[in-house]
Amino acid sequence: MRTLCASTLIGEFFVIGFAGLVAMKDQDLSSGLVWTVCGVAMVFSVLLCGMVTRPGGVQLGWALQIALVVSGFWVPVMFFLGACFAALWWASIHFGRKIDEAKARWAQQGPTAA
Repeated sequence: MRTLCASTLIGEFFVIGFAGLVAMKDQDLSSGLVWTVCGVAMVFSVLLCGMVTRPGGVQLGWALQIALVVSGFWVPVMFFLGACFAALWWASIHFGRKIDEAKARWAQQGPTAA
């Protein structure tokens, strides 16, 4: 699960950075505010890569997904991208757990004669 979730979070890192570039064109937003918010979100996404398997890591990931969707109020394309990444986050958790369970079953079987 960790690998799939970390891959999703690293993808979000780049999307957040590009969304910051788009948000810079909005005259109502100051560049300091845009880069503070984007910078915190980018650092959070990278730190979350290591926290995914710890208690509360998945829930923090969901909070980031919600924040990405909500950022669509400032950068409208983020409604779509946030929803896409929320779906990827769900898939990473769902299929990552299935892969982890399969690996655990395979490890319990031990070496087999070929």
